[in-house]
Amino acid sequence: MNRAWCSALPGGVRLAVQITPNAKKTEVIGVLDDALKLKLQAQPIEGKANEALMRYLAEVLSVPRSAVVITHGQTSKRKLIDVKSGTLTVDAVEKLLLPIDFLKS
Repeated sequence: MNRAWCSALPGGVRLAVQITPNAKKTEVIGVLDDALKLKLQAQPIEGKANEALMRYLAEVLSVPRSAVVITHGQTSKRKLIDVKSGTLTVDAVEKLLLPIDFLKS
């Protein structure tokens, strides 16, 4: 499986994500092109969607909120996010973020 959306960094991983704000609930919906697609319950105003995205990723990946940083795309639907962690691997991130049935396809 192509993992262009997730790559290893020294001391963490980098995620390429594409968000859709104003969804009914926050969830991962799969991989499109080279980005992980997520729906966010938050609205894209005053940084609310970015904050919701970082909180969601921190919770799912079991890292402190301060370990999740949007490095590119603050005001774009496509973002690059660095997650600082000494223990996270690309494989672990994929298992935590992608739905089981999605991995089988």
